Amino acid sequence: MMLQQEEIIKKARELGFADIGFTTADPFEEHRRMLLERQEEYGWAEQVGLDLLKGTDPDAILPGAKSIIVLIENYFSHAYPRSMEGIFGRCYLDDDRVTKDGLVPRIKAFRAFLREDGINTKVPFNLPHRVAAARAGLGDFGRNCLFYAHNAVRGGSWTLPIAVVVDREFTPGTPTLGIGCPDWCKNVCIAACPTGALKGSGRIDPRKCISFLSYFGDGITPLKMREPMGMFVYGCDRCQNVCPRNQPWLAQALPVNERAAAKAENFDLRALLHMDTAYFESSVWPHMFYMSSADIWRWKMNVARAMGNSRDQGFVPDLARAFEENEDPRVKGMAAWALGHIGGDQAKTALEKFSETTLAGPVAEEVRLAMDACA
Repeated sequence: MMLQQEEIIKKARELGFADIGFTTADPFEEHRRMLLERQEEYGWAEQVGLDLLKGTDPDAILPGAKSIIVLIENYFSHAYPRSMEGIFGRCYLDDDRVTKDGLVPRIKAFRAFLREDGINTKVPFNLPHRVAAARAGLGDFGRNCLFYAHNAVRGGSWTLPIAVVVDREFTPGTPTLGIGCPDWCKNVCIAACPTGALKGSGRIDPRKCISFLSYFGDGITPLKMREPMGMFVYGCDRCQNVCPRNQPWLAQALPVNERAAAKAENFDLRALLHMDTAYFESSVWPHMFYMSSADIWRWKMNVARAMGNSRDQGFVPDLARAFEENEDPRVKGMAAWALGHIGGDQAKTALEKFSETTLAGPVAEEVRLAMDACA
């Protein structure tokens, strides 16, 4: 006898998923039109290997696709170390897509359960997972463009929808594709986005998002973006932290995420600023992998910018050392900016020393501007 929908739901619950829903394998035509209309904003995805247009057709992912099963994972079921929150986006702090020792085995177990009944599955990275979840009736959207669950994380957005394309038909849920924010909210997420990425009416320019800028941005971070990006080194949670819909979940006391706590020391800002390739590849990349070792300069640049925004005089010696020990002009330039942003006699002395050496181009200009800031 073939698996019944109720049995699949029960299995998902047994594996620890917060919710589960079903939708058809019909193409995501509206999402495809949006991508085509906004190629200027989303064209970068092709360059990093994300074929978003192909992901809008489930049959191109799994020939003979009949349904999509959507699993809802709560990635914020435990509290993260305070030293990591506000510096790294929460969704990255227990990400096992490389280590494959947390969520990945549970997804594999779910797929194996379906396979035992002859159901073929695919879990594509480029299918619009959030849209699939809303089409399955599992939640709706916020004005910050994030997905808000109906029956998980107290109605919040701390979820990861996982779309499993299958070649068997199941009864679909009733779509809830609209924006579910209350009228009284007054767009606090849009007001809180310091880089102007959120445009309202469920629109975002991903190229201005702090998350995008932290791991995909080209060159040294533009001057006008440095202070607005604040303390975030990798990812961002600002629009989620201020959202009224997320407050019920944020208000509770959660047990500590021991997996994240175990690696917190590896993500100390000083350790990251001075890390070598071996340290990066063993301690950092397995957990936050959007940047390869070839982009270690971006990690250090982001850390230097965060140190500058901290206004912490204790970081001045580290920033001066980073300027001297790095050849990359993007790291040197940001270290100089950070020293100027922190200011004080110690920072001014370091910048004066640098100005006496042979500097050229953008680095020389960064040092000059930093010295002016210290004056």
